[in-house]
Amino acid sequence: MSLDHAKIAAVVKEAYDKFSQAAGGENASYIPYLASVPSSLVGVTVVTKDGTVFECGDSNYEFALESISKVFSLALALEDVGAEEVHNKIGADPTGLPFNSVMALELHGGKPLSPLVNAGAMATVSLIKASNPEDRWSRILGMQSQLAGRQIALSEEINRSEQTTNFHNRAIAWLLYSAGTMYSDPMAACDVYTRQCSTLISSKDLAVMGATLAAGGINPLNKQRILKAENVPHILAAMTMEGLYDSSGDWAYTVGLPGKSGVGGGILAVAPGQLAIAGFSPPLDPIGNSVRGQLMVAFIAKELGLNLYAVN
Repeated sequence: MSLDHAKIAAVVKEAYDKFSQAAGGENASYIPYLASVPSSLVGVTVVTKDGTVFECGDSNYEFALESISKVFSLALALEDVGAEEVHNKIGADPTGLPFNSVMALELHGGKPLSPLVNAGAMATVSLIKASNPEDRWSRILGMQSQLAGRQIALSEEINRSEQTTNFHNRAIAWLLYSAGTMYSDPMAACDVYTRQCSTLISSKDLAVMGATLAAGGINPLNKQRILKAENVPHILAAMTMEGLYDSSGDWAYTVGLPGKSGVGGGILAVAPGQLAIAGFSPPLDPIGNSVRGQLMVAFIAKELGLNLYAVN
């Protein structure tokens, strides 16, 4: 289906105008840096598979990538070890429990179930091929940068804020190790995972990263192939299963697109073969998803008729 650029531009502006002042939600407070980000910030961007960019608001403001980083480390692990090994060692099912649940691990013999919950994300990091932790971190940062089409940088301030409060994740890393489902040093994997969440991106960057998935692994800005086409469906399936924390099923039911959110206020949705939509605003609902971001992205998806489950 071909989408009219004028319509996309109009719908993006309408989404921003309708929802940029929407009330509700609070910044994440358990990470000190996130609590300090101005809650009035709002940005929305659409990038098509041909590289056309449509944006409104604070679309160039750089925010913490947080849990959305899990998608891109999954992409790198798939490139490194293949879909079968990722599926066997990490899994592809929703846990039915919070993203940082210890109970989910205990109930399944220490297997994480999904690469998009914290346990699975750290196990995914440990699968990435590297000679040492710094090499692994460099490769993850390189993947984020290739997908965005520009050099992405670590925020030392966010990283410090995260590393000094990540005790729960350290415990999960040791549980994985004790169950034989951690494939590198557990504390090194936790450290690298924390760093990957502490990079800075804009909604425009995020939309380009998503559009690379929409285009089957080819970055729409520089036309470079970043991912094997056969790995993209696995990434989008994981996003559908567990991309919006405990409301992933609701998102699939109402919006019908693979998505991923982060507690930094970012949210991404991918329409395969067409485009990606990225929203940003720091106030989160109780589950951890951007209130305004969800409203804007869902509106754009509906107005453009992007629901994958709709029969036209």
